[in-house]
Amino acid sequence: MAKDPALDRATLEREYNVRKNRPDFEQIGKDWAARSAAFRDKAGGRLDLAYGPAPRERIDLFSAGRKGAPLLAYIHGGYWQRGDKSAYSFVAAPFLANGVDIAFINYNLCPNGSIPVITAQIRTAIVWLWRNAASLGLAEDRFNLGGHSAGGHLTAMGLATDWPAIGSDLPRDLLKSGVPMSGLYDLDPLRETEINEAVGLDAATARDYSPLFKKPATLAPVLATLGGGETTQFHRQTDRFVEEWTKHGIRIERFAEPAVDHFDYVNRLADATSALFGKVRGWLK
Repeated sequence: MAKDPALDRATLEREYNVRKNRPDFEQIGKDWAARSAAFRDKAGGRLDLAYGPAPRERIDLFSAGRKGAPLLAYIHGGYWQRGDKSAYSFVAAPFLANGVDIAFINYNLCPNGSIPVITAQIRTAIVWLWRNAASLGLAEDRFNLGGHSAGGHLTAMGLATDWPAIGSDLPRDLLKSGVPMSGLYDLDPLRETEINEAVGLDAATARDYSPLFKKPATLAPVLATLGGGETTQFHRQTDRFVEEWTKHGIRIERFAEPAVDHFDYVNRLADATSALFGKVRGWLK
């Protein structure tokens, strides 16, 4: 999915740099951080578990307290250059209440990191969780991967990973399902936006790290979700991803939560009464 030739740079900027479409963007972040801090005060959890030596190679893990519960490993967004797992703890509340363990994964941020480095870090984090499942109280046969925005991209890259190539002890079907949320599946259009100033994509890397041009590594079912009120390009990205990965014979569905944009999507995900939460919860294996 190359850039639509009819779109000039200003249009691409509006379509992809969505925080500029929300004058209250800074307040949204503050609200999420406050809700997350309040949640952690009540829920506790195991915070800043190290999956590697880098300062940001850390995981926050929250348990539903049920033996054999499914795990949702969640990757935050921020165009690979902003955000922190700690701002998203509040998303865990309805999942824990509905019997799902949840792990929030941090990673290096661009420009100190890069998309190849971040992709490798996410894989390392998942492997660390799986290899330590017994000591962490996790069911190693119930790993599910999801993430929002840049996290949606990284989720799809995880689903395209050949796990036995990383370690002979790793099962090919390590991931039982995937839920990329408001994801970016073709990175090339971002090269013509302000986003790329920190990310530093060139044409070759954009192609190599675009899930649109990858194959799913297994038949794990995929739920590609987004907000119904997101920009045309986010809908186009999801539609093309579903179209291409359908060709590989997997079960893949598209779901749009009505009347929410890129940011209010996260609020709906944290709402146990929303159609979005119900759909995602039902998808986890």
